[in-house]
Amino acid sequence: MKKKMDARSITTMALLIAMMVTLTRVLGIETQFLKVNFSFVPEIIMGMLFGPIWTGVGAVIADFIGMALLPKAPFFIGFTINAFLSGAIYGYFFYKKEITWKNSIQSVLVNTVVINLMLTPLWLAMMYHVPLDSWVIWAPRLIKAVIWVPIQSILTYFLGSVLPYKRWVTHFYTH
Repeated sequence: MKKKMDARSITTMALLIAMMVTLTRVLGIETQFLKVNFSFVPEIIMGMLFGPIWTGVGAVIADFIGMALLPKAPFFIGFTINAFLSGAIYGYFFYKKEITWKNSIQSVLVNTVVINLMLTPLWLAMMYHVPLDSWVIWAPRLIKAVIWVPIQSILTYFLGSVLPYKRWVTHFYTH
C-alpha cells in the first residue's frame, strides 16, 4: 500500500481527472436541474487505485478545473461537496476490490440516494430559490434515477469485468 503520492500516482490521477472533466463538461448533457454524464467511469478507476480520500480530492480538483475552463452554471460549493462525496463513495466501494454485482449496485444506489436525491435537490433549492417540494426539482431527478440506476449499475459491473484490475494493482503498488 502506498503511503504517499509519487510521480506515477500523480500522473495517473491527472489523466483520470482530465477524463472526468471531459466526460462531464464536454460530453455530458446538462440542464439547470439535471445532469447526465459518464464521469463515474474514471471516478471508479480512481476509487480502485487511490481509495476514498484521494478519489474525493481528485473529484474536487476535476470540479474546480471544469468550472474554471467550461462553466455551465454559477459556482456553488454544494456541488463541490457532492463531487468529494461521490468520489469518496466510489473509493469506499472499490478501493483494492474487484467490482462485483453487489458493490456495483450498492455504490450506484448510495450515490443516487445521497447525492442525487438528497443533497442535489437541497443545493438546487438553495441556489435557485425554488421550493424543495417543487416538481421542477423532483420530476426529472426521479425519472433519471429510475432509468439511470440500472444502466449505471450494469456499466459499472461491465467495467469491472473488462478492466485488468489485478494486473493494475499489482503493477501500480509494486513499482
